[in-house]
Formats: sequence, C-alpha cells, structure tokens
Amino acid sequence: MPVEQLKSYLDQEKVHYVSVNHSPAYTAQEIAKRAHIKGNQLAKTVIVTIDGNMAMIVLPASCRIRWDRFIKSMDTDFIELADEDEFQDRFPGCEVGAMPPFGNLFDMDVYLYDELAKNEEIAFSAGSHSEIIKMKFERFQALVEPIMLSEGFVNPDTPKPDWLCKKRPVAASSY
Repeated sequence: MPVEQLKSYLDQEKVHYVSVNHSPAYTAQEIAKRAHIKGNQLAKTVIVTIDGNMAMIVLPASCRIRWDRFIKSMDTDFIELADEDEFQDRFPGCEVGAMPPFGNLFDMDVYLYDELAKNEEIAFSAGSHSEIIKMKFERFQALVEPIMLSEGFVNPDTPKPDWLCKKRPVAASSY
C-alpha cells in the first residue's frame, strides 16, 4: 500500500492526520530521531508468523519484544519472526521494513503493546523510509482494532528498580 493509498483510506475514514517527511531512515530509533518524535510515540511494525498465520506486532520504537515472554502471553508454542522474502509481496507498493501498522488492510491480526495507548498520538511509517504519519491513537485503535497486550515487551531505557541495581553481598569463603 503506497503512501497515497494509505492517505486515501484515512481521508475516506475522515481521519485527521499529519504527514511528516524526513531524510531516509531504516531503523525505528533513527526514524524517531530524524522526524523529531519520541521513541515511545513512534510505532514500529514487526511481522511474525503465529501458528502458521502471518500477523503484525506493533510496539514503541523504544521497546523490544521479549520472545520468551511474548510466546507465553500468546499461549502458543510457535511464533517465528517472518523473513522479508515471506512478506514483501503482502505489502504492494510499500518499501520493505516501512509497512504501516494497518493489518486490517492486509488481512492480518495486529497485536499492539498497550504502552502505545498511553500516548494521545501515534506515529508510524507510511509505507516509505522517508515519511511518517501522525494521528490520534484512539482513531488508529478504532480503525485497526488491535489485540492489546501488556506482556512480552521490554523497554531497555526504563530505569531498573533500586532493588535490582544493588549488589548482593558475596559470602566469605570457608577455606
């Protein structure tokens, strides 16, 4: 779905959005920096296969998937990161790695880390490595109807609680 098709869909749904052009960037953190958006507001889209079905995982650019926890929260044994060759044809007109998080338009379930819901707005790649779209999160949620998840993710920038940072005393050796 090229950028113009996504914009047409949003226009048809009467969604107010802002398109932001930026110099080409290929990682979510790089996009956030170039588009002057906080990493917790920019959504990145990860394509996976869950029990043989392709799906999207959408999470803040500043976060990572903890696969062990994610698999447990999904109550399944088999989740695999999809290879680009497997999914590039599912997103006609989109640059690989810049898929917008609209699984409903691509016949895919969308699993969304609920941390994104804490933001009034969401920003995401619009099908290219040089443009993002910003819109109200509640409108995005109403259009996409993602399955909200609170487990299976980690933000490496979140400070650890004090009790995790304290060093444990080393027991004296009894030689």
